[in-house]
Amino acid sequence: MPSSKDPAHNPSAADPAWHDLDSRIAVAGHPVHAMLVAFPIAGVFATAFADVAYWWTSDPFWVRAALWASGGAFAMGCVAALSGLGEMVFVPGVRRRAAAWSHAVAAMVLIGIVGASWAWRLQEGQAAVLPWGLVLSWIGLAVVGIAGWHGGKLVFEHQVGTAMAPEDGAAAEPEPPASSMNGKSLS
Repeated sequence: MPSSKDPAHNPSAADPAWHDLDSRIAVAGHPVHAMLVAFPIAGVFATAFADVAYWWTSDPFWVRAALWASGGAFAMGCVAALSGLGEMVFVPGVRRRAAAWSHAVAAMVLIGIVGASWAWRLQEGQAAVLPWGLVLSWIGLAVVGIAGWHGGKLVFEHQVGTAMAPEDGAAAEPEPPASSMNGKSLS
């Protein structure tokens, strides 16, 4: 299969900016966006779980749990989106990839769905859960899967925000053999 890194198969790969994939918004070398996205993802899953639990039990606790989970997912989704936007703006190699744009669009759709769900729950309370709160939370699950798929493509296929070994043939420092510890034999 042709590589997207090969200029013969991808004219953009000849552009030096295509290879500029290092995160510009990072803490101690760790991309902030990757650290933040876990929170809205967890909020979307928690909202869907709480909606199903309310459907099964009719316990108002689950209405409050879904309200807080959707509000947290919306707030943290906005924060994660800002860090992702920063990467799109400041890292030329990111914005040159279709997966980045697909990920960004899916994430914005997700924030809209989660925000609408949260607003609906704030306004309608218990009446918001069935059926529309449940429908929105399950649509949110589907969209979080789509956004995650494209985000995963950026990391695993294009190595966005990852520190990779040099491609000039220089070998990384080898790990010590399993039979030694600090250079001393274990036998």
